[in-house]
Amino acid sequence: MPLSVAIIMSQFAGLTSGQGLFIISKLLQRAMLIIDVSQQLKEPIGSIRHYRIDKSDDIPVCGEVDLVRTDRGILVSGTLETKAKAVCSRCLRSFDQSLTIKIEEEYLTKAEGGAFTISEDREIDLTEAVRQYSLLAFPMKPLCRQDCAGLCPWCGHNFNLGPCGCPSGELVPRFAQLARLTLEEKG
Repeated sequence: MPLSVAIIMSQFAGLTSGQGLFIISKLLQRAMLIIDVSQQLKEPIGSIRHYRIDKSDDIPVCGEVDLVRTDRGILVSGTLETKAKAVCSRCLRSFDQSLTIKIEEEYLTKAEGGAFTISEDREIDLTEAVRQYSLLAFPMKPLCRQDCAGLCPWCGHNFNLGPCGCPSGELVPRFAQLARLTLEEKG
């Protein structure tokens, strides 16, 4: 008899990078992904349960996870997909970044330093693990598309929208000093 996956929504603080290159402000929309494992904890070590998490208007995460009973708790492994708000590192346009999260974490019945634990209600909350794995899956320099042309260094025009009227062959004044430098060959 399969257990149902309880999904509870609550407020969750938005995430931003220190550099301001990307924003994951609505990654989980304060979603809490909770799975009741009370029956599985009574089963022998090695028992497996399979869960499908379906995307809805409220839950921005979908995918499948397997829960395996271990001697210390429950091992959660699977692949989830979500979208996060991002800012292109070339043209500074906001867009939805698709993320594929491969999760593998053991939730312990007894608390140990830094480990995920099973609650007293015998439930696993995947929210924090999904948040952490999402941060790891987020690209260092997100691009709205692979061939993004970026911005004009003179006027800031987005080249993805077409050319601007700035002179293309001249150096940007702030880089003029660099043009005077020459590289000496090492012999």
